[in-house]
Amino acid sequence: MTNEKLKMWWETARPKTLPLALASIFTGSALGYWANPQGFNGLVMALCLLTTILLQALSNFANDYGDHQKGSDTEERIGPLRGIQKGAISVKELKWGLILMVVASFLSGSFLIGIAYENLSDLFAFAGLGILAIVAAITYTVGAKPYGYMGLGDISVLVFFGLLGVGGTYYLQTHSIDSHIILPAIGSGLLASAVLNINNLRDIEQDAKAGKNTLAVRLGAYKGRVYHCILLSVAALCYLVFALTTAISWTNYLFVLAMPLLAKHAIFVYRSQQPSELRPMLAQMSMISLLINILFSLGLLIG
Repeated sequence: MTNEKLKMWWETARPKTLPLALASIFTGSALGYWANPQGFNGLVMALCLLTTILLQALSNFANDYGDHQKGSDTEERIGPLRGIQKGAISVKELKWGLILMVVASFLSGSFLIGIAYENLSDLFAFAGLGILAIVAAITYTVGAKPYGYMGLGDISVLVFFGLLGVGGTYYLQTHSIDSHIILPAIGSGLLASAVLNINNLRDIEQDAKAGKNTLAVRLGAYKGRVYHCILLSVAALCYLVFALTTAISWTNYLFVLAMPLLAKHAIFVYRSQQPSELRPMLAQMSMISLLINILFSLGLLIG
């Protein structure tokens, strides 16, 4: 395989979105260590990271495959052209890449469950959630009625990158559920939803023409930008309320250092009148999300 071909596959995996996979696992793992430092398992964290990254890549492969099949990705789109659009990757190759990601995600997830489970309830519950995650990654854009075309992508991201990503990782470390973790789990999910919303705001005009009714298309450009600011505000509030109700050290407020960046980003998005202005904002939002989660996690570990 040539370097150019490898580059196209790397672009298809959308590395700018991969920090989303890391963010929820870092937060869930840090919360697990915060609750039970003696029982923390580094191998479980590593397998959580690997599985989530593979699921994210699977979702991105499926997204390109489904959009191509439905004619949604055209040269009119503002975002970067993918390998299949450039002709560097064929439909057949992308389909096989999709299958490979499904197998890799399944194997990694199976190994994770095999290492982490303590009873049959854990085994069956996480096996079911793992299969659900694979199905959700594929059916976002693939199939007769992909939920991404119905404006349900934001809810899916909130669930899988927030409640399940953070909460599931926490449970695999502690084998218990604490109501306190709901706040950072929601915060992480909302930040991930904001990354998706930037993508949808950027491509709002082309998506509307193609019949891809994302939430941004349904809301319209202005309300979509207001919605973006609401996502960021509520996410910040979730982290803050968690710190206020549980903090025993000033380090638990480290995440506040990233708040000016979040506010600056929100103001820029709110003021942007042209979708093309949002092109660099996707990578920026992804990195801000990762930074907030890293600072939050670091504060828990130090404190």
